Amino acid sequence: MDSGIRLVSWNVNGLRAAAGKGFADSFVKLDADFFLLQETKLQAGQIDLEFPGYKSYWNYADKAGYSGTAIYSRLEPLEVRRGIGVDEFDHEGRVLTLEMPSYFVVCVYVPNSQDGLRRLDYRQKWDAAFTSYLSSLAAVKPVVAGGDFNVAHKEIDLKNPATNHFNAGFTDEERAGMDAMLRAGFTDSWRSLHPGEVKYSWWSYRMAARQRNVGWRIDYFLTSGLTLVSAGIHNEIFGSDHCPIEVVFNP
Repeated sequence: MDSGIRLVSWNVNGLRAAAGKGFADSFVKLDADFFLLQETKLQAGQIDLEFPGYKSYWNYADKAGYSGTAIYSRLEPLEVRRGIGVDEFDHEGRVLTLEMPSYFVVCVYVPNSQDGLRRLDYRQKWDAAFTSYLSSLAAVKPVVAGGDFNVAHKEIDLKNPATNHFNAGFTDEERAGMDAMLRAGFTDSWRSLHPGEVKYSWWSYRMAARQRNVGWRIDYFLTSGLTLVSAGIHNEIFGSDHCPIEVVFNP
């Protein structure tokens, strides 16, 4: 195992469902200092899932059974923040921040632009507001932001870029949103350490996409002001339509 602070992020597509598919075994195996979850699809009191040595923090969506984020942490935060302080974006449980003594940990579940791109305008506003939020944190101390960003940034990040150019997750507008985050001083940790490698973190449940590895890389750790040690994509782990990703850094 690499020395340093280890973070794992996983869109579990419903934590109660994942719990019935070996989530606890994967959690223990991955052995992270921080374990970031997206799409928990829970309200308070709907699951009792704790692990020795960890404390859990939650941000629930107003709407039951929808969205939601959580962080299991071995380390005690100075402060826990839910949302980004913008009412338009703070009702779906999409952002959870732990302030640590020398860095911030941010768990994020970025809105999907949806079929027909009916939520693309909302998504573009979200991207701008979230980038501003991350930049405000980075002005104070280093940041690591992990989660489902719902965009394949470059053609290398999905199996079929040509046929998906105008689909949610690979539009010019969404990719520009990621460009803006990187221009703001954030690093795509996995791509920076694996510049030419093809590896995916999400596969459709349709047409045996995972068996055929017809996937997308839409889960990221973005970092600012931290020294990266390693980054990984655990596509050997099942239990969701996403697989876990990880990063190890020295603060």
